[in-house]
Amino acid sequence: MAYDIPAPMLAKSVPEVPLPDAVPGGLCYEPKWDGFRALVSWDGSSVEIGSRGAKPLTRYFPELVEAFSRLLPEPCLIDGEVVVPKGEPGAQRLDWESLTQRIHPAASRVAKLSVETPAMFIAFDLLARGDRDLQAEPYSTRRAELVDLLGTVPHPVHVTRTTDDPEVARRWLSEFEGAGLDGVIAKPLEQPYAPNKRTMFKIKHARTADVVAMGYRVHKSGQGVGSLLVGLYSDDGELYPVGGVAAWSNQRRLELVDELDPLVERDADGNPVRNEGEKSRFTPSRADSSFVRLRPERVLEVRYDQLEGWRFRHTVQFERWRPDREPRSCTYDQLETVSAYDLADVLV
Repeated sequence: MAYDIPAPMLAKSVPEVPLPDAVPGGLCYEPKWDGFRALVSWDGSSVEIGSRGAKPLTRYFPELVEAFSRLLPEPCLIDGEVVVPKGEPGAQRLDWESLTQRIHPAASRVAKLSVETPAMFIAFDLLARGDRDLQAEPYSTRRAELVDLLGTVPHPVHVTRTTDDPEVARRWLSEFEGAGLDGVIAKPLEQPYAPNKRTMFKIKHARTADVVAMGYRVHKSGQGVGSLLVGLYSDDGELYPVGGVAAWSNQRRLELVDELDPLVERDADGNPVRNEGEKSRFTPSRADSSFVRLRPERVLEVRYDQLEGWRFRHTVQFERWRPDREPRSCTYDQLETVSAYDLADVLV
């Protein structure tokens, strides 16, 4: 049988671990793994690994394809995370750089890295088992089925640990960061699987967002990237600029020009297309505010402090590139919103 791989269920950011009674039916907590979200389909004869943005990942992880074919006890559709551990036994942690290097066009390079930095898979939900579609079942049922199916399956396939104790979840939030994990997920126990809906809660160590590279301004020295303009998609499907990423080193500015060159939009004569950027009252009147326009094909994760209207209030900080993300998945609904608070109550 062949499974249709749905869009994954998503999580919305909250500032702290919610209590179990925050939703009807209670919550279950699990570590937030820092890797590539992946839905794995095993029909008994072939494996397919799809990313969060429906980008196929199968060819990049041949060692996992082999492991799934050998270890999965029956046809199934699993939701989980592909991660790469690094370090000596007893002192391992997740390594994001090693993971992103696996997304490479050369099959020989992928094969080499699959041996040098093998990945493992952390399973945290079960969408189908045999000919049964489990997506309409509550998470508590899906979790029990997942443990029953994979609880004894050996490395590199693992089932994530869970707890119903918020105090344990808070301890995980602090302790597991040392192993390269980036937070905690809280899942409603009685809710069905909801593709592309933010029905879970995520608590991260930093406030981050995945954004789309839209263009760049040339550095004031005339060489290299001065700042990278980034955007988010709205509900109407439009890509809106939300801020800029700066603070590159001199060497990195020059490297970025070469890295981004394949994405530069060009006119009929082959010249880069430039747009006139916004100027504020702090911008010198003769300063060049134009930017080189990029095709919206590359995603990066940034750290930010506050959202003001439709834009980040301050310049955001580059965190890392996200080759596993599709630009269209970078929307406003991923952002943490701050609850309204009356200024009068602050002044009292």
